[in-house]
Amino acid sequence: MYAIVDIGGKQFKVEKDQKLYVPRLQAEIGDTVTFDRVLLTSGDGDVKVGTPVVNGASVSAKVLDHVKGDKIIVFKKKRRKGYRVKNGHRQPYTQIAIDSLGAAKKKRAKKKAEAPAEEAA
Repeated sequence: MYAIVDIGGKQFKVEKDQKLYVPRLQAEIGDTVTFDRVLLTSGDGDVKVGTPVVNGASVSAKVLDHVKGDKIIVFKKKRRKGYRVKNGHRQPYTQIAIDSLGAAKKKRAKKKAEAPAEEAA
């Protein structure tokens, strides 16, 4: 069973017990977070696609750590002008572990009870 979830404006395909890095979340290490923007769920041969999200579906995860990505060097230069600027950047990430995928329950269509026909006198 897997789900596609929108976390921090990015889409991730997640499965139970999977670890992944997502954009920095405002949560403490050890907290449990729930993501309600589930775009697709799949399991038991049944695929549910949301419009835009699947109603009643959610994904819960545990925050493992806050880390920074690899350093990216940003170097700007204009030749023959004496202009050189060197900057670095490290993107912040949060490492999470997926605990459970809460699939949406199947809705059964309720049949309308037919009203007895009134006979005209």
